[in-house]
Amino acid sequence: MAETKLLGLFEDPQGAADALSALREEGFPHEDIDIYSGSPFPEGTFGEYEAPHRLYMFPLVGAMVGFAVGLLLTAATQISYPIVTGGKPLLSIPPMTVIMYEMTMLHAIIFTVLGILFESRLPKRRLGVYDTRITEGYIGLIVACPQERSAAAETTMRRLGAEDVKQEA
Repeated sequence: MAETKLLGLFEDPQGAADALSALREEGFPHEDIDIYSGSPFPEGTFGEYEAPHRLYMFPLVGAMVGFAVGLLLTAATQISYPIVTGGKPLLSIPPMTVIMYEMTMLHAIIFTVLGILFESRLPKRRLGVYDTRITEGYIGLIVACPQERSAAAETTMRRLGAEDVKQEA
């Protein structure tokens, strides 16, 4: 079962919202419908599905990894090269906290950047279906569907005001 993507171009935001609702009523899963717009519309304007994300986990995991690396680095260095000075303890906590803090922040930032790339699905190997009129104010409604249901999706989009419907090449 080959899957194809259709792009319907709407000039009116209400037409795009109506088409999205109609496609959902016809049984197209909400995960397979997406909205492209060159204008900043608030989240949920078209009734689109908001995909769950796990971005908050990346900095947390990165901070824990960084803290562990900082602790191991400072403790291993002081144990590997012991310099006992005047009866002071071998592992001195105050100087270790500076390195542990810096490693925690460094790894949290690195993991956050990697998390943004991962959650954004970047880099994309293919651009997919797109039309430059979206940057000129049109609204694009993208539907991923099996090849045999593409005619039904195209008919629905045209019936509800799509000026043009393109299929992924």
